[in-house]
Parts: sequence; structure tokens; C-alpha cells
Amino acid sequence: MSTVKGTPGRDVVLGTVLDALTMREVVTRCVVAIDTGRPLSIGVVNAAKIVNMRTDVLLRKSVLDCDLVLADGQAVVWASRMLGHPLPERVAGIDLFLELLAEAARRGHRVYFLGARPEVLSQVLDEARRRFPGLTIAGARDGYFTDEGAGQVAREIAGTRADMLFLGITSPKKEIFVGQWGETTQARIIHGVGGSFDILAGETRRAPSGWQRLGLEWLYRLLQEPVRLGPRYLKTNARFLLMLAEEWLRRKP
Repeated sequence: MSTVKGTPGRDVVLGTVLDALTMREVVTRCVVAIDTGRPLSIGVVNAAKIVNMRTDVLLRKSVLDCDLVLADGQAVVWASRMLGHPLPERVAGIDLFLELLAEAARRGHRVYFLGARPEVLSQVLDEARRRFPGLTIAGARDGYFTDEGAGQVAREIAGTRADMLFLGITSPKKEIFVGQWGETTQARIIHGVGGSFDILAGETRRAPSGWQRLGLEWLYRLLQEPVRLGPRYLKTNARFLLMLAEEWLRRKP
């Protein structure tokens, strides 16, 4: 891992440019972006996404075109330390999502929720209102729209004057939407939160804090959905470890 030339606070982990920021620093940047009217798109990566970005050119471009790219997975933070230039901490997408909702409620920012099934989205809205009294919800829409309809969805979001847009959509669809239509939404903060809608709605259980500290959230999810996630995790985790070993051996004196 090496610092990106001419870009203070940005580093490279296994070919992926990341911002070396703490959670508080990220939230502060988001507040400043809204106050100054300067759009800020946020991408997050874990081990699986770094692996997939090696072969999916569109996914890679969509992620790296984000204004901030953060280490969502603990394995990425460990890899940065192993390669000699540690990231300050993990900034998990779900935790940033909740921090920004709290900040929006305090400051009166308008938020928009895009993604999930209609019934799950309804639960997300109810839980967001319960947890963050005073939160202004500019609008919401489920994630079931076609690629051809994405532009119209973006224009509808623009009409709500949302300050923050949260996308509860799976990769790579959410990254591609942000890359192609993020500017059209006119939202100041755009954050792809993936499965965080399911967690907030109570559809999926998040790993206990002890599992998170050990970097075992992936294993906790695997135990919940072994058939669906087993083959994917076996492939991506093994590939990530191989990539890390190759890079470590290449850099070793």
C-alpha cells in the first residue's frame, strides 16, 4: 500500500484507492458538503468487492469515481496494516448510514431512501422515524426499477430536494446508478448502503460487536444464509487472501 501521489489522505490497498479517514472525519466532510452545496458521493469496499473490481471494469470505475472510498470490511483494514500503511479504522457502511441519519435529524437535512422490497422499505421508514425523531424524509422508493428507468428515478429524487440519498441496493447496481445518475439526483450526499436497509428493518441480524471486532461479520452472515452465501464467500475470501499474500511477498525486502 502506498500513498497516492498528490492526494493527501488517500492510499492504495491491493490496487484500490481508499480514503484514510475516521468515522468522525467522514461525517464532518458530509456536513461541510451539505453546508457548502458541494456534492459528495461515498463508496465502500470490503474484501469481496476488491476481488470483483479486478474483473468488473464498470464496477471498478463506478467505485473509484466516488468522492470518498472507505474501508467497509475489517479485512481491508487488516490488509492495509499488513502492507505497512495502516488505515485509521474501519468505516462500516451501516454505521456511517446511522451516523448520517442522526446528523440529518439534528440539522434538519432531508433524506431519501432508495432500495429494497416495498414491504422492507416501509419497515425501514418506520424504524428510521422511531430511532431518529424529527428526521425529515424527503421520499422513498423501492429498488425494483429497470436500467432504462433509472434516469426517471433520479429525476424524481431531484424533485424532492433531498440533501442525503441512501441506496439500499446490491452491488454493482448501486455503484453503477451513482456513477451514471448520481449528479442528476442533485443530492449533496450519496451513500450506497447495500444490505443496511435489511438490517434496519430487522430482516437481517447484524453480527454482535465481538464478532465485528474480530472481523467475522462475514461468518455470521454465512451462518444465516449458508446456501446462498457459501459459494460466493469461499471464492472471494480465498481470492482476497491470495491477492494479499502475493502483494506482501512482492513488497517484502
